[in-house]
Amino acid sequence: MRASFGLLPTKWNVPEIAYRNERSIHDLRANWRAMNEAAPKRTTNEAATPPGRARVTRRRVLAGSAGLIGLSAVATGAYASAIEPQSLVVTRYALNPPGWPAGRKLSMTVIADLHAGGPDMTLTHIRRVADSAGRLKSDLVILLGDYTATYRFVNERIPYAVWAGELARIGAPLGTWAILGNHDWWHNVADVRRALTDAGIPLLENDAVMLGAEGERFWLAGLGDQLAYRLGHGRFRGVDDLPKTLAQVGTDDPVILLAHEPDIFPHVPARVALTLSGHTHGGQIRLPLIWPAFVPSKYGARFAYGHVIEEDRHLIVSGGLGTSFIPARLGVPPEIVHIQLGV
Repeated sequence: MRASFGLLPTKWNVPEIAYRNERSIHDLRANWRAMNEAAPKRTTNEAATPPGRARVTRRRVLAGSAGLIGLSAVATGAYASAIEPQSLVVTRYALNPPGWPAGRKLSMTVIADLHAGGPDMTLTHIRRVADSAGRLKSDLVILLGDYTATYRFVNERIPYAVWAGELARIGAPLGTWAILGNHDWWHNVADVRRALTDAGIPLLENDAVMLGAEGERFWLAGLGDQLAYRLGHGRFRGVDDLPKTLAQVGTDDPVILLAHEPDIFPHVPARVALTLSGHTHGGQIRLPLIWPAFVPSKYGARFAYGHVIEEDRHLIVSGGLGTSFIPARLGVPPEIVHIQLGV
């Protein structure tokens, strides 16, 4: 009903309109009550969702979380397999252990677990390692074994003479000295020996040599490998002979011991100023809480990586360069170790 300006509805129309509205309201209420009784009842946990907004449920949260975890796992796997193994860092240590004369300076470059071969340790990467190591200009270069990649993922073979030649060109005033690792023994140990010898790199196997000028002399002792022969069921027979090796030390000059596996360390006497090891790759896949399970040592994380001091005896374990078992690294980038003694 339209009203013109200045006019009011007549009185008789008002009650009729009110009646019609009252009937409409009653009809709406009745219809709503019938619809409400016919509709399924909603429990208190099923609160109505505001229009235009998706309802958040536990199932949706779990599904979203699973998606994020899956995406994170893929990204982490890609980084571990394609990025970190191709990186290179120089890890530096400066120390003056009790068995080393104070003020007698010696610098060492340590190369461990090269595992030459693609996909991780290609010839380009090996050359980059040799270049970086040479720029350190250390007094002594140490090679701690495991020179070739032997797992089934190898897609680029590096000739033995090539990787040995790259290591030989690093150079140092006191020479480059090598020991063997377990993978060298398990795969073509004769070829590894020949490659090192032909490159002019002396190999120490339960041997000790004196190095340095008068007044700065020290002994460099190299231990035979502790896992040389696989006997099956997780058992090994080594060719290491620590007593024989140290028996060759004929003066009171300090001793540096090279041992591919660090598990010998509890048996190393205080007479040895510093023990250098590799083998563990620092765990290679360093995941929180569970990474010690990846460390190939009966001591777990005890000798997994870095500078270890026990009862005033010093051990440095390199994280190495290449990979074994799987072509991936996570949390332990390939490293060259640089050590300064007498600082």
